[in-house]
Amino acid sequence: MSSPLPLIALLTALLLAGCAVPRRASAPAVRATGFIGLRDFSHFIRTPGTNAGEIVLTSPPFKAPLDWDELVVSWNSAPGDHLTIEARVLRLDHFTKYYTLGRWSDDPSQYPRESVPRQTDPDGTVKTDTLILKRPGGDVQLRLTLGGKDTNTPANLKYLALSFCDSRQRPDPAATNSAAWGKILPVPELRQGDYPEQQGWCSPTSLSMVLAYWGKILKRPELNRPVPEVAHAIHDTAFDGTGNWPFNTAYAGAFPGLRAYVTRFNDLSELEDWINAGVPVIISVSSYLTNDRRSGRDNGHLIVCAGFTATGDFVANDPGVSVKRNESARRVYPRARVIEAWKKSKNAVYLIYPESLKPPRNRSGTWDAK
Repeated sequence: MSSPLPLIALLTALLLAGCAVPRRASAPAVRATGFIGLRDFSHFIRTPGTNAGEIVLTSPPFKAPLDWDELVVSWNSAPGDHLTIEARVLRLDHFTKYYTLGRWSDDPSQYPRESVPRQTDPDGTVKTDTLILKRPGGDVQLRLTLGGKDTNTPANLKYLALSFCDSRQRPDPAATNSAAWGKILPVPELRQGDYPEQQGWCSPTSLSMVLAYWGKILKRPELNRPVPEVAHAIHDTAFDGTGNWPFNTAYAGAFPGLRAYVTRFNDLSELEDWINAGVPVIISVSSYLTNDRRSGRDNGHLIVCAGFTATGDFVANDPGVSVKRNESARRVYPRARVIEAWKKSKNAVYLIYPESLKPPRNRSGTWDAK
C-alpha cells in the first residue's frame, strides 16, 4: 500500500495557500436589509388620475427579499413633476390600507411637498418617511399618482427604490474591504453652521457636498448647488424640516444622469465597497457622534462618508462641526464609534451616483446591482 504522506502534504499545502490569500469582504451570515430597484414600469396598471393630466400607476405585488417590518420608498422623477406615493401590505389573511409615504413636488405652491402624519392603525404606522409594521412580513403593492408640468406634459418616473429592513436582526460583522483603507475622496467641505438661517440643515449640507463632488468629477457645474437652495427645495412642510430621506434623494435624482435613492446596509464594509468605487455615501447617525454626548436628546444627524484612514477608521465630512471654534468639516472618527452611532437609523444611507457608474458587487442585496 502506498504511503498517505504525499496526499497529506498536498492537502496541507493547499490549506496554507488558502490562508495566504488576502481577505476579501463577504456578506454577513444574517441579513437585516433587502432592496428592490425598478426602472421599467410597463407592468404597472395605468389609470387616469382624479385631476387633469394625472395618471395612477398601480404595481403588481412585490415579494419582499426578507421578513421585513420597515419600508422606505424613494424615487427619481423629472423636474417639474409631482407625485403621491402609497404602499400597502398584502397578507394571506388580509390587505392593509394604502399608507401615504409622501407627496413630492419641486413647487409646493402648485402641489404639496409633505409627509403625512397621524397614519396609525392596528397594522402599522408611518413615521415621516418610513412604514413600520406591527407584525412583520407580507408582499408590498405600490400606488403612485403622477402629474407633469402641465396637463399636456406626461410625468416621467425614472426610478423607484424599495428598501426593506428587519429591525429584529443584528447581522454579524462581515469581512472588511481593506482595499478602501487609505482612500479619501476629495469631497468639498461645508458646514451647516455657516448659514445663520439654518435649522438642522445637516441633510441638505451633506447633499450639497456630494452634489458638488459629482459636479467636479463629471465637469457639471450645475450640480454645485448652494446649501440654502437645497434646503428650501427639500423642506417637508408637514415635518417642518429637511431630514425627510426620500425628499433628499428625489432632489438629487431629478438632475439628468444621476441616480439617487435611500437604502440600508448590513455592515460598515459595504461603505468601504462604495468608497473603493469612488462614491461618497451620506449616512444617518446619532447626533452623539459629533458632540460626543451619551445622554440628552438625540435628533439624529447626517454626515458624508468620504473615505477611510490607513488603519480603517472613518473619514467624514461632518456638517455639524462647531463654526464658533472654526472646526474643519473633515473629521476622523473611530470605526467602532461610527458603527454604534449608525445603529440609530438601522444603517440608513443616501446613495447618489451617475447612472453610467457600475455599482460595486452587490454581495448583500442592499443596493441596485445595475
